[in-house]
Amino acid sequence: MTKDYNQLFEQIKAKKSFLCVGLDSDIAKIPAHLLGEDDPVFAFNRAIIDATVDVAVAYKPNIAFYESRGVEGWRSLERTMEYLHTNYPEIFTIADAKRGDIGNTSRMYAKAFLETIDFDSITVAPYMGEDSVTPFLEYPGKWVILLALTSNKGAFDFQFFEEEGEKLYERVLRKSQEWGDASRMMYVVGATKADMLEGIRRIVPDHFLLVPGVGAQGGSLEEVAKYGMNARCSLLVNSSRGIIFADRTENFAVRAGEEARKLQRDMERLLAEHGIC
Repeated sequence: MTKDYNQLFEQIKAKKSFLCVGLDSDIAKIPAHLLGEDDPVFAFNRAIIDATVDVAVAYKPNIAFYESRGVEGWRSLERTMEYLHTNYPEIFTIADAKRGDIGNTSRMYAKAFLETIDFDSITVAPYMGEDSVTPFLEYPGKWVILLALTSNKGAFDFQFFEEEGEKLYERVLRKSQEWGDASRMMYVVGATKADMLEGIRRIVPDHFLLVPGVGAQGGSLEEVAKYGMNARCSLLVNSSRGIIFADRTENFAVRAGEEARKLQRDMERLLAEHGIC
């Protein structure tokens, strides 16, 4: 089931939420009682999904937490995706893989995540340019989420490099619109850079923005909505640790659900203030 722009917007309106839950499922941090399961990470993910799916419109596994465990990790990821496809086919899925290489290599990365595991989207690093990105756009109905302006302190090393009045991240935003439009391309913009969202929206007024950094990283949901929300919302705000590791006892899923609903209530209010729902 592919998800187009309108379907994503309808999910946001139906759930009164633009929450993406990051499945950064570190086996060293999941509750100890799950370690006796045949697949502890999948058991953890399944419980988190069931506890939060009423208010989440997307899930974003960070691929590093699965790759680091070899074959077992890949199986956990595959089982998580199978569970979402079977039980919650309307949910938008993001492979947070940050891939991007020469064309034939990107083509294999695209096949791995958009076909074999069947994610709806993948995060892509644009540094190598057009031919490293366009292979991901060869899959009809799938989305590319380009890194534009990130939350980490190292963002200042390269992303703010300026030439002739244009910063590098602004160049990424402008140039990439030649490769794909708002119907299939999103951008990563960190919540800790929320004050810059106003300028970013002038460059990409209609595109969805995936915004990490709310919660444990200190980003402000209020500021993200103030500067980044458009008439159709076009935001997916991610929270990972603040939800999935809110509790590490047998009560972990209940607490995750509570934290997700706290964010959703704030999102519902912000959507109402913007006249969306």
